[in-house]
Amino acid sequence: MHHLDITGEYIVLNDKKMLNNIGVQVVIAMIIGTIVGIIMGHDAVMFAPLGSLFIHLIKMLVIPLVAVAIISGAASLGNSHAAGKIGVTTLAFFGITSAFAVTLALMMGIIFQPGVGVDLSGVAGMFANTYADKGSLPTFWATILGMIPTNIFHSLNEANILQILVFCLFFGIALSKLEVERRQPLINGINAIVDAMVWMINVVMKFAPIGVFGLMADAIGSFGFSALTVVLKLFVVYVAAILIYGFIGYPIMIKLFSKTSPRKFLSAMKKPQAVALSTASSMATLPVTMETCEEELGVKNSTASFVLPLGATINMSGNAIYYGLVAIFFAQIFNIELGMSAYIAIIVTSTIGAIGQAGVPGPSFLVVAVLLSAGIPIEGLPLLFALDRIFDMIRTALNITGDAACAVIIDSIYDNQEQPIAVQS
Repeated sequence: MHHLDITGEYIVLNDKKMLNNIGVQVVIAMIIGTIVGIIMGHDAVMFAPLGSLFIHLIKMLVIPLVAVAIISGAASLGNSHAAGKIGVTTLAFFGITSAFAVTLALMMGIIFQPGVGVDLSGVAGMFANTYADKGSLPTFWATILGMIPTNIFHSLNEANILQILVFCLFFGIALSKLEVERRQPLINGINAIVDAMVWMINVVMKFAPIGVFGLMADAIGSFGFSALTVVLKLFVVYVAAILIYGFIGYPIMIKLFSKTSPRKFLSAMKKPQAVALSTASSMATLPVTMETCEEELGVKNSTASFVLPLGATINMSGNAIYYGLVAIFFAQIFNIELGMSAYIAIIVTSTIGAIGQAGVPGPSFLVVAVLLSAGIPIEGLPLLFALDRIFDMIRTALNITGDAACAVIIDSIYDNQEQPIAVQS
């Protein structure tokens, strides 16, 4: 008996040489894009459409892929006694690791003080207070009601990830409750759609280096290193926190809670991390993450197709680190003493905000809510939004590492539970 790999034949991605080449090409494209941005300055904006084209191609495919992958995963797990436990454990893992991530960020910010002694004279013109209306976090009931779609087609049209997630989980579980002869043809059809979507994403990924070149040239050319030098210390501390959590934190969890070797885990994650860096999107990286977890880390298809789309939607430890460090950064710039209540507010708001952040690239306005929760001025945020693409690429690599770590751990914990239904081939 063989569980069908819903993530398809991987015409491009199963070719190890091709994947390695894509990773190398992406790094070269980032370097060339940075150099072109420095040399051409604002004229480098002419390359922006290359990046926009790449991101648009990804966004075109991501929502339908996520929808059908979640239905398939939920249908596979639905008849297992462990299904409820897997769901609860997955959510608990994402919430706890996000809280740990922002706590690490606060500690790093307090120790290394990235906002102390920063000279803002050269970038004062970038300060604005136009984001104050974007900082409100919804109430508990507003959040719950906001997750439930009143029209799933409208949710799909608006790319409301959480509403799509709720409906597809519910629909997938409902499928699993039908008689085998009725559900199996439909599950086979859904898996075929996933295979086709993955093939399309694999083709789009061939254009990743061109897109990355355009994105980097535009980002560096538009804002230059003058903006980066102002936040250089923040950037260095941020990268250090990401590396600590990604290369020490998650491997320790893998060692403690799974049967997988941390060294094997880190080695396997090089491929999805390269794609995450290039796309700055957990969703776009999802097919590669699934392929890596199933083929190289031995995660069951039913677990991977449930945990990983869920993680790509709500697991954002990298974002949590970003929120925490930015809060400390601006508090230090404006000489604001933060008390314990402010730190708790930052941790809670960052964790909730990280879970609510959709897994697609773009400026994260949830950082506004984090700053407002601790009474920190938000005028300096345009300075960071200008560089958000660079921050986003790095935090996405950590986010998908956390998704994979969760899948490996969940698969190990529930390995001896009743086998869920699966499509046979």
